[in-house]
Amino acid sequence: MNLKVRLAIMNFLEFAVWGAYLTCMGIYLSKIGMSGHIGSFFAMQGIVSLFMPALMGIVADRWIPAQRLLGYCHLLAGAFMILAAWYGSQQGSQAEFGILFGLYSLSIAFYMPTLALSNSVAYNALTTAGMDTVKAFPPIRVFGTVGFVAMMWLADVLNFEQNQNQFLMSGLLSVLLFLYTFTLPHCPISKGGEKKSFVEAFGLQAFSLFKQKKMAIFFIFSMLLGVSLQITNGFATPFIDHFKVIPEYADSFGVKFPVVLYSISQISETFCILLIPFFMKRYGIKNVMLIAMFAWVFRFGLLGMGDPGSGVWMFILSMIVYGVAFDFFNISGSLFVDKVTDPTIRSSAQGLFMLMTNGIGATVGSFAAQAIVTGHTAENGNVEWISCWFIFATYALVVAITFALIFRPKKEEVMV
Repeated sequence: MNLKVRLAIMNFLEFAVWGAYLTCMGIYLSKIGMSGHIGSFFAMQGIVSLFMPALMGIVADRWIPAQRLLGYCHLLAGAFMILAAWYGSQQGSQAEFGILFGLYSLSIAFYMPTLALSNSVAYNALTTAGMDTVKAFPPIRVFGTVGFVAMMWLADVLNFEQNQNQFLMSGLLSVLLFLYTFTLPHCPISKGGEKKSFVEAFGLQAFSLFKQKKMAIFFIFSMLLGVSLQITNGFATPFIDHFKVIPEYADSFGVKFPVVLYSISQISETFCILLIPFFMKRYGIKNVMLIAMFAWVFRFGLLGMGDPGSGVWMFILSMIVYGVAFDFFNISGSLFVDKVTDPTIRSSAQGLFMLMTNGIGATVGSFAAQAIVTGHTAENGNVEWISCWFIFATYALVVAITFALIFRPKKEEVMV
């Protein structure tokens, strides 16, 4: 089988595992009386991202080939997710938070490192085959988004967003990917891995970048913007789902298929990736980052103003805007870090960028969003969603304006 096709299948399965539950888990948790813990479930993804990718990276570097470790991690992630699904099916609405959360946490602790491991497998295979990774990898990575969207749709059509079967589907896909990894190209173990110091292994030398005012400001704002990353993943579908109790919206498409509606966000993301090179060269890192920040303002604000009826166009526009908000921040930020840091700490700097965004930022954002939603929930369980979305939008606006005033990269560093 063609190498690119093999790697595309790997990426499809890698993100299908995530897409099976990520955007609809909040609906299920609300159904079983855990709406007050949605933030904790999403925050755990950020918490394990603070250390598990680094630990698994050391293991892959020194002892276990990356493609093998990718499989083992998926086997464990899948096993714990299937156990979570089994427990949910047995207990229903009587499920205890501690047990379900514990099984889920163990699952994602082994899943989150696979995002980096799958990239390592792909980069190694393409490089070994003499291909240009910059040109060859993006079309392969697109199939990851396709897999994510496909499972979102499948979960919605099968009504899995309402129950624990979303976890079961995710777990089975992980086991399938474990089996598939035995067909992937071999990744050699780095002989120099054992010579790495503790500081180098964990990418701590990249923290020296904070000595540069420009980079310190950049990473701090990356963290602040990272706060926005998991808010809609955790609360957008429960928000849309709540309209079903309102008669005039009960039969609308968005209420019947909230996850399908939400998937427009990921479809937009696929197309927006292709716009990054043009915008980076034309407008530079600061302006592209500002576009992303203001896109988050519109993302939240449109959700607050829209509805599944006559205002559904605002929901759809919010989903489209997500592609700009996510890609223009994550990808452009990564390119900027790659350009302005010394090649000897390039990987560590990328790790620091991910730590600040998907680690610290996303974790703080999940807990903060949960606190805001809980604070705007009445005793009867009704949530003042409009107020919540406007608070999120105001936060994003303050971050954007402050960033515009403070971040001033040199002219030659603006264009990438």
